Amino acid sequence: MAYREAGTGPPLVLLHSARLTHREFEPLVEELADRFRLVLPDLPLHGDSEDRPHHPYTLDWMAQVMGDFCMEVGGRRPLVGGHAEGAEIVLHAAATHRLRPARLVIMSARLHRPPASDRLGTAWRLAARAAAVPGLDRLAARGARLLFRPEHGMALTARGNPAARDLVRHALADIAHNTSLARSWARFARRWPRGARRDLLDAYPQLDRPVLLLWADEDRFYPVSAAEEALELLPDAQLRVLPGTGFLLAYDDPVGLAREIKAFCLRPSPGEVG
Repeated sequence: MAYREAGTGPPLVLLHSARLTHREFEPLVEELADRFRLVLPDLPLHGDSEDRPHHPYTLDWMAQVMGDFCMEVGGRRPLVGGHAEGAEIVLHAAATHRLRPARLVIMSARLHRPPASDRLGTAWRLAARAAAVPGLDRLAARGARLLFRPEHGMALTARGNPAARDLVRHALADIAHNTSLARSWARFARRWPRGARRDLLDAYPQLDRPVLLLWADEDRFYPVSAAEEALELLPDAQLRVLPGTGFLLAYDDPVGLAREIKAFCLRPSPGEVG
């Protein structure tokens, strides 16, 4: 598992979304490293972390791997956050008791609803699954790079931040020449759950940790209405919405995003469960 860390203080682990890398949170390093030991891993199959076609790449497997990682680098009760698929992983790990974070930060994610728009995800799944067909792995890998061009990164921000181009460029830098990675992506695409996660509606009331729902107000994939519904069911939760932000919150408003994370993770909570 490849990861980067910066700063000193209580450990805070942030998991990025699928198809990107730890660089999704790079704009937050300067803002958070003064108060936390910020740990930014590359998820399995992403960035510099291991990719092997024989791994299952299911949500359950990812939750086990990342739950163990968070406790290894952050202690028994780490501060943990995630965005999109990264949020799904930590939420599933907490709901299945693979991870007992001191506090949990969920940034714009599917939650119990299907994405409002999934055309991009559908195109990616089709391209990725083609890599499992002998002879098509290299073609599918090149196709993935055509689908997710660097310019696409800017469209994932509400403010058209040009720095997001480098984020996408870095995330897909090796895929065109790595058939093993392409086959691993095919397995991930087949096994990752799709649609609504209605099981979470039963899991929310059992999450006995403070939860921050931290949402973008211009995210075309994950509308804030899902977070509002989850807020009603979580025992100890709060919702914050960052104005003028899209899918890549850290590239639209790193200062505001870091401010909300600091306020939540550092506030006193004498009634917190031990």
